[in-house]
Amino acid sequence: MQLLDTIPWNIAILAALTLGLAPFFPEPHIWEKLKMLAGGSLTRPLDIFDLVLHGAPWLLLLAKIAREVLSR
Repeated sequence: MQLLDTIPWNIAILAALTLGLAPFFPEPHIWEKLKMLAGGSLTRPLDIFDLVLHGAPWLLLLAKIAREVLSR
């Protein structure tokens, strides 16, 4: 948990908004992969890797938020 505490908030938010959403047009990549996951068409290893890559910053941000809320 100390590693999570050492990551600054602005870096976590910036990572989620840039890497987490890139490419921005025609739709964010994470949104496309989540739709594929919901539709059952997320089968190719590259698509699964993309979901993990673009989802990691969002998971980091959610973990920081949860840690902040639960530590109060």
